[in-house]
Amino acid sequence: MKYALVTGGNKSIGLEVARQLAQQGIYVYLGSRKIENGHEAVAKLKAAGLNNIAAIQLDVTDDASVMNARQQIGKKINQLDILINNAGIFGGSPQSALNATINQFMATYNVNLYGTVRVTQAFMDLMKNAPAPRIVNVSSSQGSITLHSDPGYKYFDYKGAVYLSSKSALNMYTVVLAYELRDTPFRVNAVCPGFTKTDFNQHRGPGTVEDAGKRIVKYALIEDDGPTGKFFSEENNPATGEIPW
Repeated sequence: MKYALVTGGNKSIGLEVARQLAQQGIYVYLGSRKIENGHEAVAKLKAAGLNNIAAIQLDVTDDASVMNARQQIGKKINQLDILINNAGIFGGSPQSALNATINQFMATYNVNLYGTVRVTQAFMDLMKNAPAPRIVNVSSSQGSITLHSDPGYKYFDYKGAVYLSSKSALNMYTVVLAYELRDTPFRVNAVCPGFTKTDFNQHRGPGTVEDAGKRIVKYALIEDDGPTGKFFSEENNPATGEIPW
């Protein structure tokens, strides 16, 4: 059996990713900042007949929480096949480069970038034990500097300095991580789920969580000769999915 960890897995896209992975027969650890929310999410999935899933308390901004999750999961398994770094926040308003506060930047980076780093480093030993480990960092096409330099990009006029820069930083971490793991079985990619209708954006997105989940799971299950160190957004490039950094 394969094992997966999904951060921010108790609702929206994270929950859908956990559902789809479990439907593939993978045992999923559903990370939730508030464990009671995680238990509620797991109960819903089990009611739908998915028993290969468990909640784990995991606050990606808290070193102790991340290490405790690593210890608890490590008592039950000796390998982690899939890591979905999904937990993320928008960072509030204002998002202006001139007016956003330093605290606003720090809080957003602590989840969107540092949280991914904490979890990835904490679980790297378990992932190295897996024969074909996969890491998906959930990003956004809005973190693409190339696209945001192109007036033809459909989100060109949205220039939220806090959120966008946090995702750009996450993208660079993805590139470097993939490079460092290039001679191993790891496949490490950044995936944009698309502008999806969730609590994250006050349900303004046109996309569904089902489609967003499929886009992420696709790269969690890629073959051994699949891509690594790439950035994918099927919303922006339906043909091949790959978009520029």
